[in-house]
Amino acid sequence: MKLVLVTGPSGAGRSTAINALEDLGYEVIDNLPLTLLQRVVEPAGMTKPLAVGLDTRNRDFSVHGMLDMLHALSHKTNVETSLLFIGCDRHVLLNRFSETRRRHPLAPAETPKIGIDREFDLLQPIQARADILIDTSEMTPHELRADIERWFSTSASKGLSISVQSFSYKRGLPRGVDTLYDCRFLQNPYWVEALREQNGTHKAVQTYVRKDPRFAEFFERLLELSCFLLPAYTDEGKTHFSIGFGCTGGQHRSVAVTETLAAALAERGWQVSIRHRELERNSTNHDP
Repeated sequence: MKLVLVTGPSGAGRSTAINALEDLGYEVIDNLPLTLLQRVVEPAGMTKPLAVGLDTRNRDFSVHGMLDMLHALSHKTNVETSLLFIGCDRHVLLNRFSETRRRHPLAPAETPKIGIDREFDLLQPIQARADILIDTSEMTPHELRADIERWFSTSASKGLSISVQSFSYKRGLPRGVDTLYDCRFLQNPYWVEALREQNGTHKAVQTYVRKDPRFAEFFERLLELSCFLLPAYTDEGKTHFSIGFGCTGGQHRSVAVTETLAAALAERGWQVSIRHRELERNSTNHDP
């Protein structure tokens, strides 16, 4: 059986990670006292993969107790245990607490900085033992969920799950993308005043991009290559494959191509999800 232990500093995104694991089919228990964990992971009580959230606010939490528990679990031959640590830069955490005006749980009567420093010192030995470390400093909640899916997809998710996403080169390459394509050679709707405030999800922008003389051949070859490679990745046992399209601002060309390819793959029976990184960042904050 699979067991995922999820921990990390407050505000880094642990709750988002727990929710993502639940969506993947894991049974989820959050803030479970350490003394009860051994009972929960008995084979008779585990009917599906289990994710347990461990927090410094737990009433019996201690570093030594958690390290001892990890050591004990490592000797259970019938349970595959992974420690997932959701980390974040201290300055980013401080900004998140300042923006939301939340009190830090380890310093309710003091400044958030004191609580953050206190929790970092407390969790350092546990972070060193982590099997998987995800740093959410520059991530949106959507990106964190995508990372969780890549690491922890189970056999309950049948077939190959494909993520097609757009991004802006000005903001850097996206995390965890398997294949990247540069769309900056296509004509740019940004220079058309009537299209500038729209994005690649709008039909008018998609039509403009497709009218580029190079688009038809580019997309034909792109779709042919994708349809050739995706079954091969399935045969290799991959459960998730991500394709990224970039352009200058991540608003028009890359979005239009992402929408077009995702629709074409879905028509051919593939399980496809769409993400537009820059559009997501414009509509949500950065706190996972």
